Amino acid sequence: MKLFKLVRCLILLGLMTQLFACAAVVVGGAAATGTAVVDRRTTGTLVEDQTIEIKAVQAIRADVELNEQAHMNITSYNSVVLITGETPTDAMRQRVMQLVKATEKVTHVYNELTIAAPSSVMSRSSDSYITAKVKTQMFANNEISGVFFKVVTEKGVVYLMGIVSHAEAEKATEIARQTGGVQKVVKLFQYTD
Repeated sequence: MKLFKLVRCLILLGLMTQLFACAAVVVGGAAATGTAVVDRRTTGTLVEDQTIEIKAVQAIRADVELNEQAHMNITSYNSVVLITGETPTDAMRQRVMQLVKATEKVTHVYNELTIAAPSSVMSRSSDSYITAKVKTQMFANNEISGVFFKVVTEKGVVYLMGIVSHAEAEKATEIARQTGGVQKVVKLFQYTD
């Protein structure tokens, strides 16, 4: 009888685990769907942006020299790509640009790669922290919606992307400029007005 109860408890525990896993998938899916509903890009464009980033990174990684000697980030927003990071030579910088431009669905590329040795982990961590601070302040502000903005930071330079009005762009720029650690703000917006 005790063995029967133990087996029953284990089966129940297993079912509960599966149920909670399903709930997590549903909640995660709902959150992603919620973002897609608020985002000014279409769901198709959101998927295209992710695909552009993946394909561009794959193309760069396929180039052994670039993969080993350079550090770069590829960010796509509404089929416009921002390349940030470092390459040791201008020839490598141009190669990255060509690979990204050749990626299907890319409409424009901002090449912000600098000619330098790859940045340190400490520098990248600092940049991530700055990005988080800027996004947090955007979400805390009741004049704009942080969902409309993509924030990328490289060596203290904050790049702002989004499909926004001029007023939203100015407010976001002001927020970024007032954030500690920000050296410069670069606006790469697509305007709605």
